[in-house]
Amino acid sequence: MPSWTRHFATLARYNAWATRRLLDAVARVDEGDYRRDTGLFFKSIHGTLNHLLVGEHLIWFRRFDEGVSPRMALDEEAQPDRAALAQALLEGVSRWQPLIARWPAGRFDGTLDYTTTQGVAASLPFAATLTHVFNHGTHHRGQVTAALTALGHPCPVLDLVYMLQEEQRTP
Repeated sequence: MPSWTRHFATLARYNAWATRRLLDAVARVDEGDYRRDTGLFFKSIHGTLNHLLVGEHLIWFRRFDEGVSPRMALDEEAQPDRAALAQALLEGVSRWQPLIARWPAGRFDGTLDYTTTQGVAASLPFAATLTHVFNHGTHHRGQVTAALTALGHPCPVLDLVYMLQEEQRTP
């Protein structure tokens, strides 16, 4: 497997692993805390998870997979039901690894041409932009763990090295 493919396959596995762990922790949070404005950019745990669905799966995934650029607001309420939102996030993170495995090695050295949510044409380095997508998820999962902590709830350890160590222990 080419090195870019291995690298992004690891990031896709991490994205799925960390999202599952975070959603397990969030599932134990009562509805009031789940929807409370905790000062996050997207206000609540729900708002932040909804933004992850919109940004990562409804916009960026489609840009990478289908070459289309949906026009939607980054805070658009894509899924108001928390159980359905969690399920959509889990389904979304499971789609990245097969997509990455399909790309030829040279794809990572190319560009991603797309249209921004404001309708402006953009062309960015493919690998760096894919890195942005996974980094963006890490950023917002970190915000949710901060909100969990501030609300007095336990939060999972989400460091990449813990996933790698877990994978080494699993035969």
